[in-house]
Amino acid sequence: MQPLAARDPERGRRVAGLVLYVLGTVAGGALLHLMFLVPPLFADDPAGHYAAMGTAAALAFPAVVVYMTVPRLLDRYDPEPWWALMLAFTWGAFAACGFSAPVNTVVSALFGESVGASVSAPFVEEFFKSLALLGIFFFWRREFDGVVDGIIYGTFAALGFAAVENVVYYARAGVQGDAALTSVFVLRGIVSPWAHPLFTSMTGIGYGLSRESTSAAGRWLWPVAGYFGAVLLHGVWNGTAVLSEAMHVPLTLLLLPLWLLFVVAFLVMVFALVLRRGRILREYLQDEVAIGTLSREEYDLVGSAFGQFRARRGPRGKLRGELIATAARLALSKWHATRAMQGQTRTLSFDFIVPLRERIAFLRAEIARP
Repeated sequence: MQPLAARDPERGRRVAGLVLYVLGTVAGGALLHLMFLVPPLFADDPAGHYAAMGTAAALAFPAVVVYMTVPRLLDRYDPEPWWALMLAFTWGAFAACGFSAPVNTVVSALFGESVGASVSAPFVEEFFKSLALLGIFFFWRREFDGVVDGIIYGTFAALGFAAVENVVYYARAGVQGDAALTSVFVLRGIVSPWAHPLFTSMTGIGYGLSRESTSAAGRWLWPVAGYFGAVLLHGVWNGTAVLSEAMHVPLTLLLLPLWLLFVVAFLVMVFALVLRRGRILREYLQDEVAIGTLSREEYDLVGSAFGQFRARRGPRGKLRGELIATAARLALSKWHATRAMQGQTRTLSFDFIVPLRERIAFLRAEIARP
Protein backbone atom coordinates (compact mmCIF):
# COMPACT_ATOMS: atom_id res chain seq x y z
CA MET A 1 0.00 0.00 0.00
CA GLN A 2 3.00 2.29 -0.20
CA PRO A 3 1.87 4.52 -3.09
CA LEU A 4 -1.40 5.33 -1.31
CA ALA A 5 0.07 5.63 2.19
CA ALA A 6 2.79 8.01 1.03
CA ARG A 7 0.16 10.55 -0.08
CA ASP A 8 -2.40 9.96 2.63
CA PRO A 9 -4.17 13.32 3.14
CA GLU A 10 -6.12 11.98 6.12
CA ARG A 11 -3.25 11.00 8.38
CA GLY A 12 -3.56 13.94 10.79
CA ARG A 13 -7.32 13.52 10.98
CA ARG A 14 -6.96 9.81 11.74
CA VAL A 15 -4.48 10.47 14.55
CA ALA A 16 -6.84 13.05 16.10
CA GLY A 17 -9.71 10.59 15.82
CA LEU A 18 -7.70 7.85 17.49
CA VAL A 19 -6.82 10.12 20.42
CA LEU A 20 -10.48 11.07 20.93
CA TYR A 21 -11.52 7.44 20.60
CA VAL A 22 -9.07 6.29 23.28
CA LEU A 23 -10.06 9.08 25.66
CA GLY A 24 -13.77 8.38 25.20
CA THR A 25 -13.41 4.63 25.56
CA VAL A 26 -11.28 4.90 28.69
CA ALA A 27 -13.68 7.43 30.26
CA GLY A 28 -16.69 5.26 29.44
CA GLY A 29 -14.96 2.18 30.83
CA ALA A 30 -14.21 4.05 34.06
CA LEU A 31 -17.87 5.04 34.40
CA LEU A 32 -18.95 1.44 33.83
CA HIS A 33 -16.55 0.34 36.54
CA LEU A 34 -17.97 2.87 39.00
CA MET A 35 -21.60 2.12 38.10
CA PHE A 36 -21.58 -1.67 38.02
CA LEU A 37 -18.37 -3.17 39.45
CA VAL A 38 -17.96 -1.07 42.59
CA PRO A 39 -21.51 -1.24 44.10
CA PRO A 40 -21.48 -5.05 44.64
CA LEU A 41 -18.59 -4.53 47.08
CA PHE A 42 -21.10 -2.96 49.45
CA ALA A 43 -23.87 -5.54 48.94
CA ASP A 44 -24.79 -8.24 51.45
CA ASP A 45 -23.29 -10.94 49.23
CA PRO A 46 -20.49 -9.48 47.08
CA ALA A 47 -19.28 -12.92 45.97
CA GLY A 48 -22.76 -13.85 44.80
CA HIS A 49 -23.10 -10.64 42.79
CA TYR A 50 -19.73 -11.10 41.08
CA ALA A 51 -20.53 -14.76 40.36
CA ALA A 52 -23.77 -13.62 38.72
CA MET A 53 -21.75 -11.17 36.61
CA GLY A 54 -19.44 -13.97 35.52
CA THR A 55 -22.41 -16.12 34.48
CA ALA A 56 -23.92 -13.15 32.70
CA ALA A 57 -20.72 -12.49 30.75
CA ALA A 58 -20.53 -16.18 29.80
CA LEU A 59 -24.05 -15.90 28.34
CA ALA A 60 -23.67 -12.52 26.65
CA PHE A 61 -20.27 -12.47 24.96
CA PRO A 62 -20.18 -15.85 23.14
CA ALA A 63 -23.61 -15.01 21.73
CA VAL A 64 -22.47 -11.63 20.42
CA VAL A 65 -19.54 -13.29 18.61
CA VAL A 66 -22.10 -15.34 16.70
CA TYR A 67 -24.24 -12.27 16.03
CA MET A 68 -21.24 -10.42 14.53
CA THR A 69 -21.01 -12.94 11.70
CA VAL A 70 -24.38 -11.86 10.28
CA PRO A 71 -23.47 -8.30 9.17
CA ARG A 72 -20.18 -9.62 7.81
CA LEU A 73 -22.09 -12.09 5.63
CA LEU A 74 -24.26 -9.27 4.32
CA ASP A 75 -21.32 -7.00 3.45
CA ARG A 76 -19.65 -9.22 0.86
CA TYR A 77 -18.76 -6.84 -1.97
CA ASP A 78 -16.50 -4.45 -0.06
CA PRO A 79 -16.11 -5.81 3.50
CA GLU A 80 -15.14 -3.26 6.12
CA PRO A 81 -11.76 -3.77 7.83
CA TRP A 82 -11.92 -5.62 11.12
CA TRP A 83 -10.05 -2.88 12.95
CA ALA A 84 -12.75 -0.34 12.01
CA LEU A 85 -15.52 -2.71 13.06
CA MET A 86 -13.78 -3.30 16.38
CA LEU A 87 -13.49 0.45 16.92
CA ALA A 88 -17.26 0.69 16.54
CA PHE A 89 -17.89 -2.38 18.71
CA THR A 90 -15.67 -1.32 21.60
CA TRP A 91 -17.02 2.24 21.50
CA GLY A 92 -20.52 0.84 21.86
CA ALA A 93 -19.47 -1.54 24.63
CA PHE A 94 -17.50 0.89 26.79
CA ALA A 95 -18.03 4.53 25.81
CA ALA A 96 -21.71 4.42 24.83
CA CYS A 97 -22.68 2.18 27.75
CA GLY A 98 -20.52 4.08 30.21
CA PHE A 99 -21.86 7.52 29.32
CA SER A 100 -25.49 6.38 28.98
CA ALA A 101 -25.74 4.56 32.30
CA PRO A 102 -25.41 7.53 34.71
CA VAL A 103 -27.72 9.74 32.62
CA ASN A 104 -30.44 7.08 32.47
CA THR A 105 -30.00 6.37 36.18
CA VAL A 106 -30.48 10.03 37.13
CA VAL A 107 -33.52 10.45 34.85
CA SER A 108 -35.12 7.27 36.23
CA ALA A 109 -34.49 8.43 39.80
CA LEU A 110 -36.06 11.84 39.14
CA PHE A 111 -38.97 10.94 36.87
CA GLY A 112 -39.54 7.20 37.30
CA GLU A 113 -38.47 4.01 35.53
CA SER A 114 -41.10 4.37 32.81
CA VAL A 115 -39.76 7.76 31.71
CA GLY A 116 -36.19 6.50 31.97
CA ALA A 117 -36.93 3.51 29.74
CA SER A 118 -39.25 5.05 27.16
CA VAL A 119 -37.85 8.59 26.90
CA SER A 120 -34.34 8.90 28.31
CA ALA A 121 -32.91 5.60 27.05
CA PRO A 122 -33.86 6.10 23.37
CA PHE A 123 -32.45 9.64 23.17
CA VAL A 124 -29.36 9.10 25.33
CA GLU A 125 -28.30 5.63 24.17
CA GLU A 126 -28.79 6.34 20.48
CA PHE A 127 -26.83 9.58 20.83
CA PHE A 128 -23.78 7.95 22.41
CA LYS A 129 -23.88 4.97 20.03
CA SER A 130 -24.11 7.40 17.11
CA LEU A 131 -20.77 8.95 18.10
CA ALA A 132 -19.08 5.78 16.80
CA LEU A 133 -20.63 6.46 13.40
CA LEU A 134 -19.73 10.13 13.52
CA GLY A 135 -16.13 9.25 14.40
CA ILE A 136 -15.66 6.82 11.52
CA PHE A 137 -17.58 9.10 9.14
CA PHE A 138 -15.36 12.09 9.92
CA PHE A 139 -11.98 10.72 11.03
CA TRP A 140 -11.80 7.53 8.94
CA ARG A 141 -13.83 8.73 5.98
CA ARG A 142 -12.04 6.44 3.55
CA GLU A 143 -13.66 3.47 5.29
CA PHE A 144 -17.19 4.95 5.10
CA ASP A 145 -18.58 4.72 1.58
CA GLY A 146 -22.36 4.79 1.87
CA VAL A 147 -25.52 3.38 3.35
CA VAL A 148 -24.36 -0.23 3.64
CA ASP A 149 -21.27 0.85 5.57
CA GLY A 150 -23.46 2.95 7.87
CA ILE A 151 -25.63 -0.06 8.63
CA ILE A 152 -22.62 -2.30 9.28
CA TYR A 153 -20.86 0.17 11.60
CA GLY A 154 -24.12 0.99 13.37
CA THR A 155 -24.76 -2.73 13.88
CA PHE A 156 -21.32 -3.33 15.40
CA ALA A 157 -21.58 -0.33 17.73
CA ALA A 158 -25.00 -1.54 18.84
CA LEU A 159 -23.81 -5.13 19.31
CA GLY A 160 -21.07 -3.88 21.64
CA PHE A 161 -23.61 -1.83 23.58
CA ALA A 162 -26.10 -4.71 23.76
CA ALA A 163 -23.44 -7.18 24.94
CA VAL A 164 -22.48 -5.07 27.97
CA GLU A 165 -26.09 -4.10 28.67
CA ASN A 166 -27.03 -7.79 28.61
CA VAL A 167 -24.33 -8.55 31.15
CA VAL A 168 -25.92 -5.99 33.49
CA TYR A 169 -29.45 -7.30 32.99
CA TYR A 170 -28.45 -10.97 33.21
CA ALA A 171 -26.44 -10.32 36.38
CA ARG A 172 -29.36 -8.56 38.07
CA ALA A 173 -31.69 -11.39 37.12
CA GLY A 174 -29.15 -14.02 38.17
CA VAL A 175 -29.10 -12.65 41.72
CA GLN A 176 -32.86 -13.27 41.85
CA GLY A 177 -32.55 -16.89 40.77
CA ASP A 178 -32.36 -19.20 37.76
CA ALA A 179 -35.98 -18.65 36.71
CA ALA A 180 -35.51 -14.89 36.47
CA LEU A 181 -32.22 -15.30 34.58
CA THR A 182 -33.80 -17.72 32.10
CA SER A 183 -36.70 -15.35 31.45
CA VAL A 184 -34.44 -12.35 30.80
CA PHE A 185 -32.06 -14.41 28.65
CA VAL A 186 -34.90 -15.65 26.45
CA LEU A 187 -36.27 -12.13 26.01
CA ARG A 188 -32.98 -10.33 25.38
CA GLY A 189 -30.72 -13.04 23.99
CA ILE A 190 -33.14 -15.02 21.83
CA VAL A 191 -36.28 -12.98 21.11
CA SER A 192 -34.68 -9.56 20.60
CA PRO A 193 -30.89 -9.74 20.14
CA TRP A 194 -31.15 -7.48 17.09
CA ALA A 195 -33.13 -4.68 18.73
CA HIS A 196 -30.19 -2.33 19.34
CA PRO A 197 -28.58 -3.06 15.94
CA LEU A 198 -31.86 -2.29 14.22
CA PHE A 199 -32.25 1.03 16.04
CA THR A 200 -28.69 2.26 15.51
CA SER A 201 -28.72 1.17 11.89
CA MET A 202 -31.21 3.98 11.28
CA THR A 203 -28.52 6.47 12.31
CA GLY A 204 -26.07 4.57 10.12
CA ILE A 205 -28.42 4.93 7.18
CA GLY A 206 -28.55 8.67 7.85
CA TYR A 207 -24.76 8.97 7.76
CA GLY A 208 -24.64 6.75 4.69
CA LEU A 209 -27.14 8.95 2.85
CA SER A 210 -25.09 11.97 3.91
CA ARG A 211 -21.97 10.36 2.41
CA GLU A 212 -23.82 9.74 -0.84
CA SER A 213 -25.69 13.05 -0.97
CA THR A 214 -24.89 15.67 -3.60
CA SER A 215 -26.82 18.30 -1.61
CA ALA A 216 -25.13 20.48 1.01
CA ALA A 217 -28.32 20.50 3.10
CA GLY A 218 -28.69 16.72 2.74
CA ARG A 219 -25.20 16.10 4.06
CA TRP A 220 -26.19 17.80 7.34
CA LEU A 221 -29.84 16.75 7.59
CA TRP A 222 -29.61 13.03 6.81
CA PRO A 223 -27.62 12.12 9.97
CA VAL A 224 -30.10 14.08 12.11
CA ALA A 225 -33.04 12.34 10.45
CA GLY A 226 -31.33 8.97 10.92
CA TYR A 227 -30.75 9.67 14.62
CA PHE A 228 -34.40 10.59 15.21
CA GLY A 229 -35.43 7.47 13.29
CA ALA A 230 -33.32 5.40 15.68
CA VAL A 231 -34.84 7.21 18.67
CA LEU A 232 -38.35 6.61 17.34
CA LEU A 233 -37.86 2.86 16.87
CA HIS A 234 -36.10 2.56 20.23
CA GLY A 235 -38.88 4.54 21.93
CA VAL A 236 -41.63 2.45 20.32
CA TRP A 237 -39.88 -0.74 21.42
CA ASN A 238 -39.24 0.36 25.01
CA GLY A 239 -42.63 2.05 25.23
CA THR A 240 -44.33 -1.18 24.18
CA ALA A 241 -42.44 -3.02 26.92
CA VAL A 242 -43.53 -0.43 29.50
CA LEU A 243 -47.12 -0.61 28.25
CA SER A 244 -47.21 -4.40 28.44
CA GLU A 245 -46.00 -4.28 32.01
CA ALA A 246 -48.62 -1.68 32.94
CA MET A 247 -51.35 -3.75 31.31
CA HIS A 248 -50.02 -7.00 32.84
CA VAL A 249 -49.75 -8.49 29.34
CA PRO A 250 -46.89 -10.93 28.61
CA LEU A 251 -44.03 -9.07 26.92
CA THR A 252 -43.72 -11.50 24.03
CA LEU A 253 -47.39 -11.09 23.14
CA LEU A 254 -46.84 -7.44 22.18
CA LEU A 255 -43.12 -7.36 21.36
CA LEU A 256 -42.83 -10.42 19.13
CA PRO A 257 -45.18 -9.22 16.34
CA LEU A 258 -43.59 -5.77 16.49
CA TRP A 259 -40.13 -7.31 16.31
CA LEU A 260 -41.00 -9.50 13.32
CA LEU A 261 -42.33 -6.44 11.47
CA PHE A 262 -39.12 -4.50 12.21
CA VAL A 263 -36.81 -7.32 11.19
CA VAL A 264 -38.53 -8.27 7.93
CA ALA A 265 -38.56 -4.64 6.75
CA PHE A 266 -34.93 -4.18 7.79
CA LEU A 267 -33.65 -7.33 6.06
CA VAL A 268 -35.43 -6.50 2.82
CA MET A 269 -33.86 -3.04 2.87
CA VAL A 270 -30.36 -4.36 3.63
CA PHE A 271 -30.43 -6.97 0.86
CA ALA A 272 -31.59 -4.33 -1.63
CA LEU A 273 -28.75 -2.01 -0.58
CA VAL A 274 -26.13 -4.76 -0.81
CA LEU A 275 -27.26 -5.63 -4.33
CA ARG A 276 -27.11 -1.92 -5.19
CA ARG A 277 -23.49 -1.77 -4.04
CA GLY A 278 -22.64 -4.67 -6.35
CA ARG A 279 -24.15 -2.77 -9.28
CA ILE A 280 -22.12 0.35 -8.39
CA LEU A 281 -18.86 -1.65 -8.36
CA ARG A 282 -19.56 -3.22 -11.72
CA GLU A 283 -20.62 0.08 -13.32
CA TYR A 284 -17.56 2.05 -12.19
CA LEU A 285 -15.03 -0.63 -13.11
CA GLN A 286 -16.16 -1.26 -16.68
CA ASP A 287 -13.81 1.39 -18.07
CA GLU A 288 -10.94 -0.02 -15.97
CA VAL A 289 -11.21 -3.24 -17.98
CA ALA A 290 -11.16 -1.24 -21.22
CA ILE A 291 -7.98 0.65 -20.26
CA GLY A 292 -6.27 -2.47 -18.89
CA THR A 293 -6.29 -1.71 -15.16
CA LEU A 294 -8.21 -4.96 -14.57
CA SER A 295 -8.70 -8.13 -16.53
CA ARG A 296 -12.19 -9.44 -17.26
CA GLU A 297 -11.65 -12.25 -14.73
CA GLU A 298 -10.65 -9.76 -12.02
CA TYR A 299 -13.64 -7.57 -12.89
CA ASP A 300 -15.97 -10.54 -12.47
CA LEU A 301 -14.46 -11.34 -9.06
CA VAL A 302 -14.93 -7.76 -7.81
CA GLY A 303 -18.55 -7.80 -8.97
CA SER A 304 -19.29 -11.11 -7.23
CA ALA A 305 -20.63 -11.25 -3.67
CA PHE A 306 -18.13 -14.03 -2.93
CA GLY A 307 -15.27 -12.71 -5.06
CA GLN A 308 -12.99 -12.23 -2.04
CA PHE A 309 -13.49 -15.84 -1.00
CA ARG A 310 -12.84 -17.16 -4.49
CA ALA A 311 -9.76 -14.97 -4.94
CA ARG A 312 -8.16 -16.03 -1.67
CA ARG A 313 -8.82 -19.70 -2.36
CA GLY A 314 -6.43 -19.82 -5.33
CA PRO A 315 -2.63 -19.42 -5.60
CA ARG A 316 -1.21 -16.23 -4.04
CA GLY A 317 -4.58 -15.82 -2.40
CA LYS A 318 -3.54 -13.01 -0.06
CA LEU A 319 -2.34 -10.82 -2.93
CA ARG A 320 -5.38 -11.68 -5.04
CA GLY A 321 -7.70 -10.84 -2.15
CA GLU A 322 -6.00 -7.48 -1.70
CA LEU A 323 -6.31 -6.83 -5.43
CA ILE A 324 -10.07 -7.42 -5.31
CA ALA A 325 -10.43 -5.19 -2.25
CA THR A 326 -8.36 -2.43 -3.86
CA ALA A 327 -10.41 -2.60 -7.05
CA ALA A 328 -13.61 -2.28 -5.02
CA ARG A 329 -12.14 0.74 -3.25
CA LEU A 330 -11.25 2.25 -6.65
CA ALA A 331 -14.83 1.82 -7.88
CA LEU A 332 -16.28 3.47 -4.79
CA SER A 333 -13.77 6.32 -4.93
CA LYS A 334 -14.76 6.98 -8.55
CA TRP A 335 -18.42 6.84 -7.57
CA HIS A 336 -17.92 9.39 -4.79
CA ALA A 337 -15.85 11.60 -7.10
CA THR A 338 -18.61 11.53 -9.72
CA ARG A 339 -21.27 12.43 -7.16
CA ALA A 340 -19.07 15.22 -5.82
CA MET A 341 -18.77 16.68 -9.32
CA GLN A 342 -22.54 16.47 -9.71
CA GLY A 343 -22.96 18.37 -6.45
CA GLN A 344 -20.09 20.75 -7.31
CA THR A 345 -18.23 19.85 -4.13
CA ARG A 346 -14.76 18.57 -3.27
CA THR A 347 -14.08 15.07 -1.96
CA LEU A 348 -10.91 13.28 -0.86
CA SER A 349 -11.94 10.41 -3.12
CA PHE A 350 -10.40 12.30 -6.06
CA ASP A 351 -6.99 11.94 -4.42
CA PHE A 352 -7.25 8.16 -4.11
CA ILE A 353 -8.05 7.21 -7.72
CA VAL A 354 -4.56 7.35 -9.22
CA PRO A 355 -2.78 5.78 -6.19
CA LEU A 356 -5.34 2.96 -6.18
CA ARG A 357 -4.70 2.28 -9.85
CA GLU A 358 -0.97 2.23 -9.11
CA ARG A 359 -1.55 -0.22 -6.27
CA ILE A 360 -3.59 -2.49 -8.54
CA ALA A 361 -0.80 -2.46 -11.13
CA PHE A 362 1.75 -3.35 -8.43
CA LEU A 363 -0.39 -6.22 -7.11
CA ARG A 364 -0.99 -7.63 -10.59
CA ALA A 365 2.75 -7.58 -11.24
CA GLU A 366 3.44 -9.38 -7.96
CA ILE A 367 0.79 -12.01 -8.69
CA ALA A 368 2.23 -12.61 -12.18
CA ARG A 369 5.80 -13.07 -10.94
CA PRO A 370 7.07 -16.63 -11.42
